[in-house]
Amino acid sequence: MKRGAQPRVSIITPLYNNASDLSECINSILAQTYDNWDCVIVNNCSSDDSAQVARRFAAMDGRIRVHDNADFLPPIANHNAALRLMSADSKYCKIVFADDWIFPECLERMVAVAEAHRSVGIVGAYVLEGDDVTCTGLPYPSTVVDGRDVCRSHLLLKFYVFGSPNSLLYRADLVRHRDPFFNEDNIHADTEVCFPILKHFDFGFVHQVLTATRVREGSLRTKSLEIQTGLAGWLELLLLHGRDFLSESELTMLLDGHLSGYYRFLGKSLLLGQSDEFWSYHRSKLNRTREGFSRVRLMRGVADVVVDAALNPKRTIEQMRAHIGGRRRGLDPFAALSEHRP
Repeated sequence: MKRGAQPRVSIITPLYNNASDLSECINSILAQTYDNWDCVIVNNCSSDDSAQVARRFAAMDGRIRVHDNADFLPPIANHNAALRLMSADSKYCKIVFADDWIFPECLERMVAVAEAHRSVGIVGAYVLEGDDVTCTGLPYPSTVVDGRDVCRSHLLLKFYVFGSPNSLLYRADLVRHRDPFFNEDNIHADTEVCFPILKHFDFGFVHQVLTATRVREGSLRTKSLEIQTGLAGWLELLLLHGRDFLSESELTMLLDGHLSGYYRFLGKSLLLGQSDEFWSYHRSKLNRTREGFSRVRLMRGVADVVVDAALNPKRTIEQMRAHIGGRRRGLDPFAALSEHRP
């Protein structure tokens, strides 16, 4: 397909103190086999050499431009501000984080699926996350899947195919029609936003590793793991969108099961000790539920942990060590403590 016949893809790259990784990111964009793209790099008041690196690339390729925020914005607010800068004539939108990168066929393969199936609102693919390949749940060759079915599977089966915004291609008109696109009050807004879109559109998928997510200290992902935001994010997802995809009995079952595991985790966290930031976050999220933050359920969670410790002391000690070690290394301690994985 010649460039003139290709639909425009707007690439959005939020940037904050990523000077060490930015060249690799932009070079991966320049290496695309798909030509009709433009890229806006949104510098969120970086204090390192990020802006200078970005401007060097902009001077070499007219498809790249740099925007400097006047004031620093929180991460998700910055993502929304960056999305508002996409080109007016773009048909598709691709977020590429400044510390991540995309493989050469990323745009070509994703756009091909979207162009062949006009019912598709979001396109995903396999993701290289650190050394692991993720988002591999769809059976081959599932190129187009009913959006409602994907969301139901995500809720009922913990079916993980969305990855992060770096993993997905969005239809640009769907991004423009939601302002703000991401819920700035939810650190897991990237997953949440897929649900209202896929209520009305299909999910496209490419069975190929097309994007890469860097695992590093200081990232939003690391911050999320430190205070275990995934538990609250999963609860918020059920409360906001559960009724759109689940029956009342299914939703009740999932909510009861998740809250039980959530409070058991909080009970274990109370015994281990956690920061004020940790408790402030979880109290505020639970207070949005109908019953609010329940001290009774917290104490019940503590009791469950104590009883389990008495009945299974060796396993409990191993889990406690995994919990503490995971926090120190920035890993996900909840994975070792409960079946309710966010």
